Amino acid sequence: MQYTRLGSSGLDVSRICLGCMNFGEETPGAHDWSLGEAATRPIIERALELGINFFDTANAYSQGTSEEITGKLLRELANRDEVVIATKVYFPMRRGRNAIGLSRKSIMAELEHSLKRLGTDYIDLYQIHRFDEKTPVEETMRAFDDAITSGKVRYIGASSMWAWQFSKMQYIAEANGWSKFISMQNQYSLLQREEEREMLPLCGDQNVGAIPYSPLARGLLTREWDESTPRHEVDPLTGRRFDRSRDEVIAQAVAKIAEERGIPRAQVALAWVMKNPAVAAPIIGASKAGHVEDAVAALDVDLTAEEIERLEAEYTPRANLF
Repeated sequence: MQYTRLGSSGLDVSRICLGCMNFGEETPGAHDWSLGEAATRPIIERALELGINFFDTANAYSQGTSEEITGKLLRELANRDEVVIATKVYFPMRRGRNAIGLSRKSIMAELEHSLKRLGTDYIDLYQIHRFDEKTPVEETMRAFDDAITSGKVRYIGASSMWAWQFSKMQYIAEANGWSKFISMQNQYSLLQREEEREMLPLCGDQNVGAIPYSPLARGLLTREWDESTPRHEVDPLTGRRFDRSRDEVIAQAVAKIAEERGIPRAQVALAWVMKNPAVAAPIIGASKAGHVEDAVAALDVDLTAEEIERLEAEYTPRANLF
C-alpha cells in the first residue's frame, strides 16, 4: 500500500479510500443495492489486510445504517487509532425544520448522531456533503471550527460544489482564523472530467487533497458496455450523470488497454485518475473483496503517454452534475 498526506495536513491516508455508500441494512430510504453486515465484513477485512486505512461514509447513506455497519466492523477488526473514518453532513435524516443543510444547529445535532452510530468519540474527517446556499458561510465554518475545538472532529473536508463556493468558504475560514478544509470530495473519472477546469487546479494550488468519488463511473468502466448490474438497474444517478451514446467509445478504450496489458479494466481507469497530481486517494465502492484487490493493484499500473492519449482522446465537455 502507498500512503500520502491529505492536503496540507499531517494526516496519513492510504492512496485508496474504501467508500461505504453501498453498506447498509434494508430500511426505509436505504439504497436498494446495499450490503448488510455479513456481506460487508469480508470487504472491510480484505481492505484492512491490504493496508487501506481510509474509510468514507455519510450520515445519509442507507439512513444511517452505513455508519452503523462501518463503525461496528472497524471497532471489531481494526485499531481505532490506526484508521481514518470520514463521514458527511447535509442531507436530511428526518422530516421537519432544521433537518437539512449546514446551519450550526444541524451540524451539531448530526455530529452527535454520527458519533453515536459510528460508535466512536471522534471523527477524523467531517465533510459537508453539499454546499448550503441558505446558510451564511460564516455560520457553517464557525460551527466546523468549534467541532474541531471540542475534540469531536480532527479535520474537515468539503464535497461537490463550484470552485468559487469552495474558495469562498476557505477564505472566510482563513480570514477569521478558523480551521480550513483539507480535502475536496468531487466526482472525477474518464467519463466526467469537468473538474479539471477549475476545482482540481484550485486544489493543487492550495494544497487541498482531492478524494474523488465515482472514479470508475459507477462501474461503467469496469464491464461490458451492455452489461447491467442490480445497482445499475435501479440507480437513477447513472442515467443522469453519464451519456451512454458518447461514453461507450471511452469505455472501449479502457477495455482495449486492459486487454493489451492483461489486467482488469478497473485498474486502468483508476490508474488514470491517480495520475492527476491533485488526487490524494480515489474513493472506490466494492461489493466483493476482489474489487478492493483490483483497486489496490492499480497503484502499480504506470500508464504510458500513448495510453493516456488514447484514453482521453474521445472525451467531450458535459454538464457537471453534483
